[in-house]
Amino acid sequence: MLFELIAAVVTGVALAGVAMLLRWMSRGLLPKWIVPAMAGLGMLSYSIWSEYSWFDRMNIALPGIAVSWKNEQTAFWRPWSYIEPVTTRFIALDVRGAKRHPNQPGLVMVDVLLVSRWQPVTPVKVVYDCQNAQRADLITPDINIADDGSLQGAEWSKVAPDDAALKIACSAG
Repeated sequence: MLFELIAAVVTGVALAGVAMLLRWMSRGLLPKWIVPAMAGLGMLSYSIWSEYSWFDRMNIALPGIAVSWKNEQTAFWRPWSYIEPVTTRFIALDVRGAKRHPNQPGLVMVDVLLVSRWQPVTPVKVVYDCQNAQRADLITPDINIADDGSLQGAEWSKVAPDDAALKIACSAG
């Protein structure tokens, strides 16, 4: 967030400098208010660009992921978001790291990445049962994987058969 603030200020200073150069070239014919107006316009434009390009930049920065859900948000302090909502967080699966046990091919273990703007990426290990449309989050240390590939101590949660994360996980690995 600090780097985005610095970038916005630098953009504003750069556009203020361009406005000052234009005033100098026009020998003062342009009004004085154009300098702070250009600075403000530059900072606002950079902020809008940064908000709308964040999702695409994160997808490029995290290769090998498949997005299963994204949160698009509108807010009154961002009136432009009513035209096109801004993506502020998403859930993705690391399909490159998907693993299947040879004795349990219907189970797939993947890292589910919880990604939110201005927050560190949080990985969560999840096992999907492709045949029974359920998942188990591997967040407690008392879950063990037996030699036959079954999960002991896991708490299974039902998911919809058309769930995007389930489809992505089951097609990976």
